[in-house]
Amino acid sequence: MQVFKKEVVVVGGGPAGLAAAIESAKAGAEVLLVDENKKPGGQLFKQIHKFFGSREHNAGIRGFKIGEALLDENEKAGVEVWLNSAAIGLFKDKKVAIVRENGGVRKTEVVHAQKILLACGASENAINFPGWTLPGVMSAGAAQTFINVHRVLPGKRVLMVGSGNVGLIVSYQLMQAGADVVGIVEGMNKIGGYGVHAAKVKRAGVPFYLAHTIVKAEGDEQVTRAVIAKVDENWQPIPGSEKALDVDTICLAVGLRPLAELAWMHDLEFDFIPELGGWMPRHDDNMESSVPGIYVAGDIAGVEEANTAMDEGRLAGTAMAEALGYITPGEAFLRKEEIRKRLAALRQGPFGAKRQAAKERALGRGI
Repeated sequence: MQVFKKEVVVVGGGPAGLAAAIESAKAGAEVLLVDENKKPGGQLFKQIHKFFGSREHNAGIRGFKIGEALLDENEKAGVEVWLNSAAIGLFKDKKVAIVRENGGVRKTEVVHAQKILLACGASENAINFPGWTLPGVMSAGAAQTFINVHRVLPGKRVLMVGSGNVGLIVSYQLMQAGADVVGIVEGMNKIGGYGVHAAKVKRAGVPFYLAHTIVKAEGDEQVTRAVIAKVDENWQPIPGSEKALDVDTICLAVGLRPLAELAWMHDLEFDFIPELGGWMPRHDDNMESSVPGIYVAGDIAGVEEANTAMDEGRLAGTAMAEALGYITPGEAFLRKEEIRKRLAALRQGPFGAKRQAAKERALGRGI
């Protein structure tokens, strides 16, 4: 078996991985980026809405446009990219096993790296209820992939479960694609996402069922009806409060968790941070994990947002380039401080402050 040697291997071609690859390659490092999809860019190419905030955080730019710019920068920086390639193993001595197609045959390659960045993203949570395996029940991310990537409408009458930013944004995008969103169900007694997203959905006439949960999905061969109910202070359905809704699709937007199988495989140390999605690899303020030379960035390092993922990737990419000797400590310090200031700005406000506190707790218990 041939063993490839690379200075930097980035696993994951989403916002964090692309940004990290750019920073390391621009500094002079030899970078290989590996992604299991046919096209890199991750969640950015599902995001047709405009970002908001400050100019330095891409305000007014649609997500897929940001993705296109990152791909262009990677090409100009000379990053080598392996697509349709899945990293299946992370071993001692910084070796990565990758299944890829080569000459029309899929086989396993081994890459020996000096520095490795895990930017694997996050996976969507699911909830179990009677009928949850019926065709028509899917994650909100799957619905977003249908409409924004494949241009296929997953259903005509949709119930969204979860009112966080993902649930709100995907609900609005489903309506733009021609679906009727019959309601948004939220277990808490308040909307979970940003008011700017909630207001757009509410103005479109979508009802919010706060302090409600889904009880069951009904149908023979596919979803034809959803039953929801109010919940008590213990999050239990209140008998007699059930309401039936005629739907053909139920979307679940009930949170994300770090996609960290490779990190578990290598015995990286973990912390459990509920505000950031649960179990996440412990890392320092350079995004380096408990194993020297292995870095994490983006949702695997705590679920936040695309701009945060990109800046964490830039931080890791700069740190790896410094460790390889391509950037002087003084130059790296200035670059990293600028990135950390941007990250702090992203974590302001009632939502961001909670996550900033969680990050500081994680770093406080850090390496």
